[in-house]
Amino acid sequence: MRTHGPCPGCGTNRMLPGRSPAHGNEPVCVERAGITQDYHCGRCGAETEHYRQDTCARCSLRDDLSVLLRVDESVPGAETTAEKLLTALCGAQRPESILTWLRRAGVRDLLGRLATGEIPLSHEALDKEPNSLRAEHVRSLLTHHGLLADRDHYLALFERWLISKLEAVEGPEVRRPVESFARWHHLRRIRSLSVDGRPTRGPVHSAKQEITETIKFLTWLKTTHRRAVESCVQTDVDAWLADGPTTRHAIRTFFIWAVNNRTCTNITIGHRQAKTMPLLGQDQRLAMLKACLTDDVDTLPYRVAATFLLLYAQPVVNIAAMKSTDVIITPDGLRLSLGQGDPAPVPEPFASLLIEHLASRPNMRTDNSSESEWMFPGYRHGRHIHSNTLMERLRELGINLLGARNAALRALVTEAPPPLVAEMLGYSYQVTQKHAASAAEPWSRYPGKAALIMAV
Repeated sequence: MRTHGPCPGCGTNRMLPGRSPAHGNEPVCVERAGITQDYHCGRCGAETEHYRQDTCARCSLRDDLSVLLRVDESVPGAETTAEKLLTALCGAQRPESILTWLRRAGVRDLLGRLATGEIPLSHEALDKEPNSLRAEHVRSLLTHHGLLADRDHYLALFERWLISKLEAVEGPEVRRPVESFARWHHLRRIRSLSVDGRPTRGPVHSAKQEITETIKFLTWLKTTHRRAVESCVQTDVDAWLADGPTTRHAIRTFFIWAVNNRTCTNITIGHRQAKTMPLLGQDQRLAMLKACLTDDVDTLPYRVAATFLLLYAQPVVNIAAMKSTDVIITPDGLRLSLGQGDPAPVPEPFASLLIEHLASRPNMRTDNSSESEWMFPGYRHGRHIHSNTLMERLRELGINLLGARNAALRALVTEAPPPLVAEMLGYSYQVTQKHAASAAEPWSRYPGKAALIMAV
């Protein structure tokens, strides 16, 4: 019933509800299938499955929303908030999904209050809603249709989290330095990333951990030693780090900031070195890349994501937030914009795999649009796939995420100068130099800009 396309019998692009042996048992229109029932909507005339009597799902949705939102479309004048909501929701590619969603009493209540103006049409008003999941779904719809300005989801969550986190801190000796650190270091940096259109989920996660661990340390310093950060000494820090989990090392960023701002002096914390570095062998990496080319069609998006991990050592958080515009077509083939340097080349046959994915990205219908800016569209309107979801799918393909990324980066820095790899792939110079040193290929000096050879 929901199959639409060109009929092999009459050539018309229409609903194809039946099959015909005369046309290879392919889906055909009602006439070629010998179906006598009329599937045209009695309201709008569209040929589609009837949802309610002789009415299609879209017209049924418009009827239900007109009642719920109290919209009288016969009354002239400027478009009201209720009418804007009606237009946005009726524009869904799958109106059936909106009809199902509207069966929830909480959803109807929220939309009704938005329509009457009881809840202002703003991000701040939706932030105050007790059911955050429901509010986020509505927010995604409103943002996608231009009824709300777009905003960085993770930045907004971080701003709200920071307010509640600071409110729970007891005593100005702890709250004051933590608030300065959080606002002037983390919040300013995350806002800058957001303005530049760069992913913020990873930085937000790191910021939360560093702020939380800093609060724990300063609280301990106050209660155990009766001291504030200004009088903190190296032995305090050493004792704290020696007697607890490795997450305590997250206070390092705070002390770098504090020393630079002369809040305290003579405190140093070195980088925490992992005891082991997960690393795939080159044979394992090549076998995984080969599997990316030959697996089931349903796994295509995740196989493409896996190639970004195995070829370009991209963190999964960054892969999830990649945009389709990051793919650049040049006379020499496809390239990927990943860092601040020149775009990275995409070798065959992976270029063909990427083109196939772009032509058939999943979840496009959930975006209410034939186009989406995201390389991997998510289930919610205007959002990309969640990085945790992508991680799970990659693990299901049998990929060791950290081992694969380390192996790819190790291979790349043996093929090209580490600074060039860093610029092209969005890494810091320190990280690529560290991998090069481990691979005994420091490239400390090199003439000019060498072309990056994909290490496959």
